[in-house]
Amino acid sequence: MTTYLDYGRFAATPLETDPYHHIVVPQFVHPERFEDVLADFPDIRTPGSIPPSELDIRGRFAELMEEMSGDGFREAVEGKFGVDLAGRPTMYTVRGRCRRTDGRIHTDSETKIITVLLYLNRQWEDGGGRLRILRSGNRLDDYASEVPPHGGTLLIFRRAPNSWHGHEPFEGERRAIQLNWVTSQAVVDREQRRHRVSALFKTLNPFGSAA
Repeated sequence: MTTYLDYGRFAATPLETDPYHHIVVPQFVHPERFEDVLADFPDIRTPGSIPPSELDIRGRFAELMEEMSGDGFREAVEGKFGVDLAGRPTMYTVRGRCRRTDGRIHTDSETKIITVLLYLNRQWEDGGGRLRILRSGNRLDDYASEVPPHGGTLLIFRRAPNSWHGHEPFEGERRAIQLNWVTSQAVVDREQRRHRVSALFKTLNPFGSAA
């Protein structure tokens, strides 16, 4: 099986604890495989998080997602964060576009244990759309890390009451995979239904405000 993910780079990157546990790994997708993945990225023309079941997942992009679903990636995350994820359900969404109303400061729901974001844009010159690891829930300019969403950069954080994050406004193409380990299968079922309804609404009303 083709390996898309650079586990050596992951292992060599230290876990950050300020202001909460997170890790940022540039070029986590091997550079020689990056263009292959982009060539098979699904055609997404609406904003919002879309379940894979609603997309044409195929080719090298499908292989990348399969690798992220495997034991090797899970065990690497477990070792880095000191958390047992065996038996915990996973939930995927894919994003292709961003609205200026996206990126509001939030912490993620208590049902999420670990959040993984893998960014799949070739380059990123814009000042907006760069996710920030924030020290508070009301200031975008007070941050510990800023993550450029390009080149296969990986961001993982452990959900906590203070796991604030957000980004400056951006509108346009912004490709990413989000993977969450969550507390129960009921969470997956509920959130997948919600994202399907939300994706349909955004297809009909692409300029509406974010939820």
